[in-house]
Parts: sequence; C-alpha cells; structure tokens
Amino acid sequence: MTRGFFITGTDTGVGKTWVALGLLNALAAAGYRTAAMKPVACGVIETPAGPGNEDALLLQQHASVTLAYDVVNPYLFVPPIAPHLAAQRGGRRIEIAHLKQVFDEIAAQADCVVVEGVGGWCVPLNERETSADLAAALGLPMVLVVGMRLGCLNHALLTCESIARYGVPLAGWVANAVTPGFAELDANIAALSERISAPLIGMVPHLSALDVRQVGQCLNMEKLLR
Repeated sequence: MTRGFFITGTDTGVGKTWVALGLLNALAAAGYRTAAMKPVACGVIETPAGPGNEDALLLQQHASVTLAYDVVNPYLFVPPIAPHLAAQRGGRRIEIAHLKQVFDEIAAQADCVVVEGVGGWCVPLNERETSADLAAALGLPMVLVVGMRLGCLNHALLTCESIARYGVPLAGWVANAVTPGFAELDANIAALSERISAPLIGMVPHLSALDVRQVGQCLNMEKLLR
C-alpha cells in the first residue's frame, strides 16, 4: 500500500475536501487504516475544543486513526486569505521541513495518509515555496480534483503540466460537478480524458450536501490503487 495520496485542485472551492473525505471512506471500507492531514488551513470556526478549520476538522473526524488536531493541521490561520499572507500577518513562516516531519510521524501510524493541499496546486506558502513544493517534498502520488465549470479545461491542463514538471506522479483525476447544469459536462470530461495521461478515477455529481459515502462510491479504487 502506498504511504498516501496528496489531493490538489485546479483552484480553490473545487471540492478537494469532499473528495479527500470520500477517499478516506473508500480506503477504510477496503480495510485500510487511514489518517488525514491538512498541512495548512486558513479560516477558523469555534468548537468546544477551541478554534479549528472546518475542512481539517472533517478530515480528522473521518480518518480511522485518531490524531490530535494540531497534528492533522499544523498551520492554522484565522483570516481566510492566501496562506503566505495569513502567515505574514500572524508573524509566522510556513516551513515545509516541519510539515514533512509531521507527515512522517502520521504515516508511521497508518496504512494510508490522505493529505489535502490548500487552495490550488501552486498557491504560495512562503516567500519562495508553494504547495507544489510541499507535494514534491512529501513524495506522494497526486489526485487532481477538477471543478467542472467554465474554464476547467485550461485550469486542469495547466495544472497537469506543472505537476509533470515537478516530477510528481499523477495517480488520477476526479471530475467534480461543482456547477449544477454545467453545459457540455460529458464533452468536457471527454476532452480532459483525451488529454490527461492519468486515469479518470471518478465523476462526482453535483451534490446539495456532503455525503461522504456517496462520494467514496464514485471513486474507482481499482484504478487508483493499481
């Protein structure tokens, strides 16, 4: 079993968290001990245990290996803005070496770690490094979530080109119908399938509310784990 997967997206708001949760569900159903990590998160909600990020809390909840929140999400920032700007405002610096150390500690406790990136593939983390550098440092195969909406073809193909330049393996991609009634949905999926060398591992329909089990059932685990 691979040590895990890194979930990235063509942009923010394309459904990375939902796909990550679905993947955790599908892996657990297949008998794997799963852990989750949201290395960097911006935007908080208040909980009885203190402030946390909504997406990171969901990942913590749906993993089968119980981890403390600050392990799942080592860098939490209050303002919902770009992470390098949030870190600067908070007087901190996001260190990829620290995130790699935390990941290794998590990976020692699980069969598979699902890591969800922040924003899109190349969002800056500090003055010189991006989420892409973090993915390369962790050495995990990528799962690309494509938000199926106007502009997705350009965003998806440019992201795939950049992933290839970083030398990171792309395990597969997921088409997520974020826009209800998106015109030519099937044709857009076909166009991407013809141009992306990695397999399409799932088509998630437009959902009005999160259904982790349904999202997991949309993923072709045989293609992903081959």
